[in-house]
Amino acid sequence: MTKLTTHALDTYSGKPAKGMKVDIYFISDKKEKIKSIILNEDGRPDEVLVNTIKTGNYELVFHVGEYFEKIIELKNPKFLNDVSIKFGVSNPKEKYHIPLLVSPWAYSTYRGS
Repeated sequence: MTKLTTHALDTYSGKPAKGMKVDIYFISDKKEKIKSIILNEDGRPDEVLVNTIKTGNYELVFHVGEYFEKIIELKNPKFLNDVSIKFGVSNPKEKYHIPLLVSPWAYSTYRGS
């Protein structure tokens, strides 16, 4: 089981953010893309985010503008396009769950369990 997990909830529709694209990066001297994933019906990834979590800085980029374009008509430019969550892993033996609660105009995150 991976120690790095995420999920996204669409607070505009009151549903999981099915189909939202998320990019995962590791940041050291440079920003290194690990992979891109698409969230499932439950707003969660079907695959492991990171095979081996290590101490350091990570970034999750949620493509919220692209996701909400499919649901409602958005003004151009979009108020939120990509939501970037940068966080540090100080103990790779602990679990890091990074959820996103998002609407076209606001978002919130926290370290979950």
